[in-house]
Amino acid sequence: MKLFHRTSKIVRLTQEGFQFIHYAGEIQKLWEVARNRMKESSLSLPKRLVVGCRSTAEMRMLRPGLEALRREAPELLPELRLIPFDSLENLLTDGDVHLMFAFRDSVPAKTRFRELLRCPVMCLCTPEHPLAQRETVTLEQLRRAGRIATCRPPICPPALFSLQSQAVGGRPTEEILFCDNQEAMLTLVETGYAFAVAADFPFARLPGLRYLPVEEFQPLSFGAVFLPRERNPGLHRLLTLLEELFRQAGAPGEGA
Repeated sequence: MKLFHRTSKIVRLTQEGFQFIHYAGEIQKLWEVARNRMKESSLSLPKRLVVGCRSTAEMRMLRPGLEALRREAPELLPELRLIPFDSLENLLTDGDVHLMFAFRDSVPAKTRFRELLRCPVMCLCTPEHPLAQRETVTLEQLRRAGRIATCRPPICPPALFSLQSQAVGGRPTEEILFCDNQEAMLTLVETGYAFAVAADFPFARLPGLRYLPVEEFQPLSFGAVFLPRERNPGLHRLLTLLEELFRQAGAPGEGA
């Protein structure tokens, strides 16, 4: 509906414009009230930090850092999400997740990587396993150690999958238990069906398992992944706290 007559010299209301102007002031007042109320609401909402994890091991690794962050910034509320590999990358790119973790060789494009630690590569087994009495194991010993549980890429990052593949060696198919996720792999290890080769995260060890360093494998670079434009202050404070805690913990000691 046309509300104005316009020429090169003047602008004047149409008849419909005169009728509408009685409501325009009320609309403007209502808009101002709504805007102010929404602004007040946004200021009163708690600040959030959305952290995406691919496994429960990553969540266990986070616990000491989150405890320290709660004491230091109680107004900040973390939101933890356990999400499959590919979906997590998309959520980070879309801004629905502020932070995720990855090994250096599997960092998504157009993101920033901040190394937090170097993860030793360990053989995980039960105390009853033939390897359990050793302090360290070699690649050749792993190849002769019976059933192995392993995950396929992309659940298992390329660097770790390459090491697992070396441990698999020339085993027959019945001695290789392929798993859809790390939790399934660890359950098979805990119940004595197999051993596994995995990265050793601080604060994330499972009680009752033996963690044996594999002599030929070098530690893997592991860290935080976030968008270059990310300005969430809680994110960077959490990473600093994790770095300090990991440094204090040092290299993980041998499990029971």
